[in-house]
Amino acid sequence: MESASFTSGSITKHLLRFVGPYMLGLLLQNLYGAVDLFVVGNFATTADVSAVTIGSQIMTMFTQTIIGFATGTTVLVGQYYGEGNRQKLSQSTGTAMPLFGTLAVILTAFLLLFNGPIIHAMQTPPEAIAMTRQYLFVCSLGIVFIFSYNVIASMLMGVGNTKTPFLFVAVACAINIILDLVLVSGFGMGALGAGIATTIAQAGSVFFALLYIKRKGLGFHIERKDVRFHKDLSLKTLKIGGPVALQNALVSVSFLFITAIINRLGLNYSAAAGIVEKMVTFLFIPNFAFCAAVATVSAQNLGAGKPKRSRQSMWYSCMMAFLPSVCFVVLCQIIPETLAGIFSLDPAVVALAAEYLRSYIFDCAAVSFVFCMNGYFNSCGRSWFTLTHSLIATFAVRIPLSFVLTSLPNPTLFVIGWAAPVSSLVSLVLCLVFLFYLDHRKKIKEDDLLHPRLDNG
Repeated sequence: MESASFTSGSITKHLLRFVGPYMLGLLLQNLYGAVDLFVVGNFATTADVSAVTIGSQIMTMFTQTIIGFATGTTVLVGQYYGEGNRQKLSQSTGTAMPLFGTLAVILTAFLLLFNGPIIHAMQTPPEAIAMTRQYLFVCSLGIVFIFSYNVIASMLMGVGNTKTPFLFVAVACAINIILDLVLVSGFGMGALGAGIATTIAQAGSVFFALLYIKRKGLGFHIERKDVRFHKDLSLKTLKIGGPVALQNALVSVSFLFITAIINRLGLNYSAAAGIVEKMVTFLFIPNFAFCAAVATVSAQNLGAGKPKRSRQSMWYSCMMAFLPSVCFVVLCQIIPETLAGIFSLDPAVVALAAEYLRSYIFDCAAVSFVFCMNGYFNSCGRSWFTLTHSLIATFAVRIPLSFVLTSLPNPTLFVIGWAAPVSSLVSLVLCLVFLFYLDHRKKIKEDDLLHPRLDNG
């Protein structure tokens, strides 16, 4: 199976080689919820739309948590691959299997037990509560498949292979589209049918992935004896991935808080906010892709003892991610109603979604830098900082500002939408300050080596 070394040659070409298939994979992965929303929006009620948007946002929180944990495996695999340490490469991937299996059981149990309280906390409109319960229950059964896919993908991405995960997602997307049309449009099952379609599609993707890997391999050999808990590697994986998982979870929670605040304004506002959140997951795809690319390229170069190339990969990624973000900002100012109309036929919902999108989309430009810097910090083992600045921006800026804006007389979604880009700008400033601190500390260490200080004691 294909793998790639990013420790020599053009950094730009390596990044684009990684990002291309990864972006397509993310595009298809996001089609899970988007297809659900599109089919439900065209063949079911507004209450069903609200149920799918709220339920999918909750599932996104859990998915982002899983992706965060998997980052630990991606970074370790990338470092050991760049270092050429085949024994550690086998052990780190062998550790991931039982470790993530345990986490899958824990998260599934949590979501099944707290299904009701979570829906209540979301301020779900009364008309959509029953449908949201059904959708979320069925989707929670698919957590084990979400874990399985992301563990496999993290191993492959660590060695530079993004083409194969794309195939797995393509299979899932095809299954999801067919089942959505059958269950929602054909049998009129609404939000429940969309949930069933998504879960079966995820299971089908993992089944195909296992068959494919059995025939083609991962691109490196895993010893059977290494498939167990290795205490040191388990701790390393959690030390890197844990803060990223917590960061992703808390940021997702913050958006759930904001959605809950908006839900108080009524059913149409709830549906509109959910539509924009779903659209944003598509428009942010380049940012997510370059973040993953930086994490892998930087990790491999750090493992190979090339920190300068590692830092360069971050800055090149920032520039390349920023360009499409600017295009999206312009597009959402020109035709927001057309974009929102893809997911709903209700004129009132479309008008509100377009209003929200016009301001919210500026967040895309800000996070094009923040995400790439996060990928670099994670590869350096400084995921604690990505967690720290995200917590500050989220809980000191985004949530309080959203609450204040919704408390204004006659609040509009256009005004509320500015909370996201403002908080991301705070994160960007903190990231730049931390980079300056790292450079300053490195310079002090180099000066001490060149000009040792005399001990006067």
